Amino acid sequence: MIFSEKLQLIRKSKGLTQEELAEELEVSRQAVAKCESGQVYPDINNLIQISNLFNVTVDYLVKDQACIVSCVENVEPDIAKLIEFRLEANVNTYAAYMNETESTRLDSHDFTYSNGLYTYHDTYVGGEQFAGEEAVWYDGKSQYAMNYVGRALSQRFSGDFLKEALRMADINMPYRGPEYYQSGQYTYRCNVAGDFTWFQGYEEIYCENEKVYECYFHGGIMK
Repeated sequence: MIFSEKLQLIRKSKGLTQEELAEELEVSRQAVAKCESGQVYPDINNLIQISNLFNVTVDYLVKDQACIVSCVENVEPDIAKLIEFRLEANVNTYAAYMNETESTRLDSHDFTYSNGLYTYHDTYVGGEQFAGEEAVWYDGKSQYAMNYVGRALSQRFSGDFLKEALRMADINMPYRGPEYYQSGQYTYRCNVAGDFTWFQGYEEIYCENEKVYECYFHGGIMK
């Protein structure tokens, strides 16, 4: 997703018209229209204004999703299969309220999913503040792992919305959830540095303009 598409998406998610956004940025409606059509690109001051207005990072605004797609298309076949399985496991475990198993540690929550020679396991402790790890094995050998730690910041946090957002992960963002997802009054955002072999990231949820959840994560291929 490129900047012009992101600007349209976040503007509409806030229920703003081009005229209303133009007023907020103190520019003409034509300037907003040209940005959304990809004819022009805003200067750094306007990017910062947009970032503050919509509670998104400048990095999110300027990072071209096409670059991520290109990287995914060029990964090794084994890693591509691993990514595909991780996404499959994602919609068959915690995010989909499925395949919860007995605790493997004291007071832990565990989820397991298998397909062929692949096995996925996710385990975490805590609730409003939590920490955990998910891992993938192929034929009994570890292939991938990711650690995460997060917390709810407000009673307005919705675990159901978090799961809904996590189910939206795709081949371009296979780590936690998508780069951006909005439903009703809730908005999910995820930023990642690196690629599937070695990465770190941060996800957050807003309820209207209030930040209600955050989570840090990192992981990669096991060797």
